[in-house]
Formats: sequence, C-alpha cells, structure tokens
Amino acid sequence: MPPALLAVGHGSRDRAAAASTRALLRLVRSLRPELTVHCCFLDLARPSLAEALSRLRGTETVLVPLLLGTGYHVRVDLPEALAAARLPRARLAPALGPHPLLAEALADRLTEAGAPPGAPVVLAGAGSSDPAALADTERMARLLATRIGRPVTPAHLSAAAPTPQQAVAALRAAGHPDVALAGYLLSPGFFARRAATTAATWTTAPLGAHPAVARLVLHRYDQALAATALPTAA
Repeated sequence: MPPALLAVGHGSRDRAAAASTRALLRLVRSLRPELTVHCCFLDLARPSLAEALSRLRGTETVLVPLLLGTGYHVRVDLPEALAAARLPRARLAPALGPHPLLAEALADRLTEAGAPPGAPVVLAGAGSSDPAALADTERMARLLATRIGRPVTPAHLSAAAPTPQQAVAALRAAGHPDVALAGYLLSPGFFARRAATTAATWTTAPLGAHPAVARLVLHRYDQALAATALPTAA
C-alpha cells in the first residue's frame, strides 16, 4: 500500500472553496485509484490540519500543500505542525507552484474565458508580505508568458503592488483597450471575487479541478517520496 496523500488546503469561509478542493481531489483519485487521498485545511474549514494528522497517526503519509507558492505556511506552519504531531512517518511535499503544469491550466482558463491569443495578460496572485511568495508569482508569470507566447504582468490582490487594478489600468493607458486577467488562484472565494472587480475585458475562473493541477498534486507527492527516506524501525 503506497503512503497516503494528505492534501492541505488554505481554507475559506466560502463553501464553494472547499467544494472546489474536494472536486480537485476526486480527480486526483481518478488518476491514481490505488492511492488513499485525504483532505484538510489550515484555517476556516474542517477537518483541520491537527485533526487530520491525529487521525493519520502511525500511517505513512505525504502532506501536499494545495498552495501556489512557498510562503510562510509551507516554510513554517506545516513543518511546525508536523513536529508537534510527532509523526516520523510523514513527509512534506513542496508547494504546487510555480510550475509549468500550472501554466498549462492558466492558459486553458484564459481560453475558456474567451481571451483571444493577442490580448495582454495580467496574472493576479493572492499577494503576500513574504518576498519569496511574491517572487513565486513573478516566476509563474514568466512561465505563463512562455506558455502563451506573449508578456504577462504579475500583480497581487493583497499586501503588494502592483494590484490587478493598477496593472490592468497601466496596460489600458499604454494603448491596450482589452486586457485579460488570469486569476492565479486555486478556488473561489474572497480573492476570486476581488479579482473580478478590475476593468479587464476577460477574467478567468480559479484553477480548481483542472487535470493539469491534479497531475501536479501527484507530481509533488512523488517528488516528496523520491526526495526523502523514512528512518528504519528499530
């Protein structure tokens, strides 16, 4: 039996966010039926991370953060939670992003939103006060630009500039009346609603249960297994 996969979502008060996460994990299970897949959330939704870790005590587990950058949650919160839970048979995978598979999903969402191939694109990340997380969004913008063959402007929905509103306005002022906004977000909720308030002509849906995102969850799981070896039992 392979180690279990514990997907750790950010959490939201919006029920649609949890539903989106569970839809993504149903797709993950369909891609690898032999794998046991569990779900928990860092905040605002249940089961909590602590509850999930308690239930998995003694089970070989890989935690896969359903997070798009290596911010504070990945660098501090998750390692501390694992240490507190005293689960020697648990591994922590990298954050999902940035990654070319996310560029594939973002490009598809732009097409679904109706954005034509020539439209300038703003990539709207959630934002953070963590420079590493902001750098991840900027790197993701470069990956998306490579995928779609045109420049992509990174923007941040909180805590940093430019905001999506500012980035869209700058492109319009530069002579581009029609701008596409790609939401670099996994699920519906507060940030997705904020992203929809810009003057962009086209705004994408969150990444959600996209096949490329499901493949990336499994890729991060496999990476964690390959990168570490569990201690031998005494």
